[in-house]
Amino acid sequence: MIAKLKRMYGSGIEPLTYAGQNYMIVDRSLIPEILQVLHHQEQFDYCVDLTAVHYPQRDKQFDLVWVLYSFARNQRIRVKTQIADGVSLPSSVTIWPTANWLEREVYDMFGIKFDGHPDLRRILLPEGWKGHPLRKDYGILQQDNQWVQINLGIESGQ
Repeated sequence: MIAKLKRMYGSGIEPLTYAGQNYMIVDRSLIPEILQVLHHQEQFDYCVDLTAVHYPQRDKQFDLVWVLYSFARNQRIRVKTQIADGVSLPSSVTIWPTANWLEREVYDMFGIKFDGHPDLRRILLPEGWKGHPLRKDYGILQQDNQWVQINLGIESGQ
């Protein structure tokens, strides 16, 4: 399947295997089409997870990773892409409804936006919270002191 996708999309896909599991690194511009092909043609009908990893030293600071599962094939695949800070991606909620809350979590924790998401807002932190805690440049003891003081009436949340 990955070899077929490689033939179709050429250098836009880098197929890899690690520990017996297939994954592919996909050019950001191909992500919407590849995700649709995986769902509609290759029967990956369940989006198990969507997450991100922050590499602040790189130009394209974020890896986004979709973990997909096909019940028909009994097979799992990971799709990765890299994006720069401030770059958004099309939402995959119309393909997999389970991506709704997963995209909201990535937005909340990393600040990555998904164009066309039906309700993109924070899911774990309050709306007024500043910063994105899973970015590596978010200090381990950092907090939104102003929010804590206003909303909790205490000096520190630590």
